[in-house]
Amino acid sequence: MAIASLDHGLEAAGFEAWGGQTAAFGSNQTVVDKVSPDMMHLIDPHWYQFPPMNPMWHGLLGFTIGVLGFISIAGNGMVVYIFTTTKSLKTPSNLLVVNLAFSDLLMMCCMSPPMIVNCYYETWVFGPLACELYAGAGSLFGCVSIWTMTMIAFDRYNVIVKGIAAKPMTINGALLRILGIWLFSLAWTIAPIFGWNRYVPEGNMTACGTDYLSKSWLSRSYILVYSIFVYYAPLLLIIYSYFFIVQAVAAHEKAMREQAKKMNVASLRSSEAANTSAECKLAKVALMTISLWFMAWTPYLVINYTGVFESAPISPLATIWGSVFAKANAVYNPIVYGISHPKYRAALYQKFPSLACQPSPDESGSVASGATTACEEKPSA
Repeated sequence: MAIASLDHGLEAAGFEAWGGQTAAFGSNQTVVDKVSPDMMHLIDPHWYQFPPMNPMWHGLLGFTIGVLGFISIAGNGMVVYIFTTTKSLKTPSNLLVVNLAFSDLLMMCCMSPPMIVNCYYETWVFGPLACELYAGAGSLFGCVSIWTMTMIAFDRYNVIVKGIAAKPMTINGALLRILGIWLFSLAWTIAPIFGWNRYVPEGNMTACGTDYLSKSWLSRSYILVYSIFVYYAPLLLIIYSYFFIVQAVAAHEKAMREQAKKMNVASLRSSEAANTSAECKLAKVALMTISLWFMAWTPYLVINYTGVFESAPISPLATIWGSVFAKANAVYNPIVYGISHPKYRAALYQKFPSLACQPSPDESGSVASGATTACEEKPSA
């Protein structure tokens, strides 16, 4: 009787969470059943209340991650190749673009294939060490991406707000920033391996991430502090940068219109003004790229906070969306470059004619960029 009562309790909990999907599965089954014995010590008791996920979700997740992986690897691979082989794009500022694309490329190279295999088997099959490496890689590359975008925002602030008084970024300066980003990100990545939080399977059992269900405040503190330094701090710094960028551009445009009115001419667009206009376009697209990053990672942050503060029940299906949105971020950037970076489009057409529309002559001279471009009027070392 006790066993039957327990079974009915599990079935009721699963039914409530899934809206009736449990009917296709036995009431004595859980989402943890297929987990290998060597992984059981990493499974939080929270997940034992849920029945197995409908195989359809595993199939859809595997297919989606496979498509995202292919697009990301191809797109970011082209970005890295074109930016490193095109002379006009070899600039200090564009090293940050290459670093961003390289990080996104590595993320999907590490994330996509294992998840496809795990979705086929409907559980994590690579063991505890691979689980830690997988989760650590996701954390590392995600952190590198957002802080690279933060450095891009600072570079735009330096060029647009400070103008000719700004000290131009040099090759050594860009490389030093990139090294600092990777070391900073690596420190946050290895912390759970050494006991500050830990990496465990997600609720869908096909991916791994931080342990946001632990009741230990030492473990919870990692989630909170990590979110401050890898989510809120970059967000605030980027908002700060773009606030003054927009303010400076608006002031410049107003001054141009007033001067043109005094001189009774339609426009004062000189080559210098054209450069400023291009920088404005660049800032707009960079802002879009960064906005997409935060849209991608916010669902995962919400899931982690929900687990830490126990504010709402978390189902295995909910953890799928966090994974999908986070990994989709690695697809956005090459698409943004292709749409809004004329010099990139020109180089893409030259190297891969079948993959790009040839830009018009006036576009090919522009310096607008999806994330950053060289300040060609400034010398660099």
